Amino acid sequence: VPSLTLSPSCLCPCRVSSVLNRDVKQFGKKHMFDGSEETCWNSDQGTCQWVTLDFPSTVKVSQLHIQFQGGFSSQLCTLEGCRTGEELVKISNLYPEDIHAMQISFATFQVEETVLDKLKITFENSTDFFGRIVVYHLGVLGERL
Repeated sequence: VPSLTLSPSCLCPCRVSSVLNRDVKQFGKKHMFDGSEETCWNSDQGTCQWVTLDFPSTVKVSQLHIQFQGGFSSQLCTLEGCRTGEELVKISNLYPEDIHAMQISFATFQVEETVLDKLKITFENSTDFFGRIVVYHLGVLGERL
């Protein structure tokens, strides 16, 4: 079964921990899914920024793509997921590399295939001194069940 991109913002409600200066127009969550290399979600400062995706139907996640701004990535990402009505449970830890350069670092992670309705990605350890995270692209691949 071919993998599908599961997280276009029009199909999948998304929440984020914060937006830089509450400037949703310039730095809001929608920019992670718009396909533009010019726009991004930029969190405000603080530890443990996060993104949650609520899928409209049950999915089996197999891969995660995250494109960070160099210097504003996370050294540790915790994935949690659950079925509707259940509590989030830890799926795995991911360890993106940050090259601390202005170019954008793109990470692809194979994920232990998990059936879920909700996915939470917690950015535990920002490479930015103030805890900010900058994501240009977030893609979740897998299949709808």
